[in-house]
Amino acid sequence: MPSFRKSESRRTRDGVLVKGVLAILLGVLLFSLPSVRAQDNAKAPDSHTWIEEIEEVFLPSEHCKQCHDRHYEEWKGMREQTPDLKTFGRVDGALLHGTALTSPVFKTVLGLWLQTNPTVEEQTRCLACHVPAVTVFPQYTKNIIAQVLSEQPKKRGRRAAKKPRVEGISCSSCHLIDSVKENPTDFPAFKINVGKTLFGPYTDAEDNLVHPSKYADVYKGAQFCASCHFSKVKDVTKAELPGQILKGTICQDCHMEQSTGSSTSKRGSLTRPIGRHWFQGIVIPGIMLSNRNLQAEWFPRVDIEIQKNSGRVEGKVLVRNGSLPHMFPGGDPVLKQFFVTVTVKNAEGHVLGTTQERFGLSFDKLLRGPIPNPLVSGGTTRRVPFSILVKQGETPSYVEAVLSYALIPEPGQDLLDQYLATLETEREKEQAKQIISDYSSQRLLTFRTKYL
Repeated sequence: MPSFRKSESRRTRDGVLVKGVLAILLGVLLFSLPSVRAQDNAKAPDSHTWIEEIEEVFLPSEHCKQCHDRHYEEWKGMREQTPDLKTFGRVDGALLHGTALTSPVFKTVLGLWLQTNPTVEEQTRCLACHVPAVTVFPQYTKNIIAQVLSEQPKKRGRRAAKKPRVEGISCSSCHLIDSVKENPTDFPAFKINVGKTLFGPYTDAEDNLVHPSKYADVYKGAQFCASCHFSKVKDVTKAELPGQILKGTICQDCHMEQSTGSSTSKRGSLTRPIGRHWFQGIVIPGIMLSNRNLQAEWFPRVDIEIQKNSGRVEGKVLVRNGSLPHMFPGGDPVLKQFFVTVTVKNAEGHVLGTTQERFGLSFDKLLRGPIPNPLVSGGTTRRVPFSILVKQGETPSYVEAVLSYALIPEPGQDLLDQYLATLETEREKEQAKQIISDYSSQRLLTFRTKYL
């Protein structure tokens, strides 16, 4: 009996001990499980296999830097640290192709446009010029858009952790182009040749151990640039620009400043004609002043035809562009807005009446259907009628016609509120509002005054 009781007592104590240990372990497990889950989620990176798939075709530009360091630095803006370029391009500067996807301006405009519920096909079309890779990998449109929208404003003194990112207009996305499409209304018009060969403007391309090189005619023609900047020319399939004054001139002559040197840092003293890769805006004053033909032919001009009829001042504003087939301002063929404002004043300069007509698409109409013709093409005249009622007893003395522009449409309040609601921080919202205000503001192009 004593031995039985002793054995039973030991079993009871052992059972209590085991249960206690199990309870403690279970408690620890339950207590730590949420944090384990959270830790796993924090450490588990998103799958970047789709980025790797794209980079198999579109080689990251960092690889090109090893030999083409000069062009890489120009493309990325490392050699041109001006205020204009630091703010990702303004009207009087250049928008670096290297920032085509990372620009906060692009993020803001894309975010606004997405609130209008474009189809996936329309989204792919939008990205086609900012990310040429999407024409080969349309299935990753949503992934790329998510990447753009997740970009956070940089904080001073802090460098964001480097994450796998698809590039926008990279070295390879331009140098995989070997021709353009035959249909002049098919945009974007470039044709990418998927493979290891990189194309360029040199007929004597040498063999190297990095990639095959091949000459392509398209690099010597306007159609290369016009395949995305298609509002600039009448026919994106043509190598030459129409017009007599600048006959023989192509986009690259002005926008890729010409010099001599070597396209690679590994070529020693070899020199040849090369073009810079930061694609400067032609409105930079030094370039405008150096070319009188540009001054004479590029900027649009306005004239006024007027007639008075029973208390009204009526007529037409004639908007003319020179023979240079150029649409001002900026290279974007979709977003730009133009405004023709007509004002009637008396002899003392007091306003008696005014009217304004806008030319351009609103956000909800962008990339829905065919892209409209520009306000005025090169070598043509656009006639804009107006009719202004003047109060009885007032005597109109003269009419002012003003041509102005904005780089993006001004969003309505509902659209703006929708977009701002998608942003997480007040800092992001304030930056977005500032960008929208800057880029939708009207800027003067030219004007004309005519006395009655």
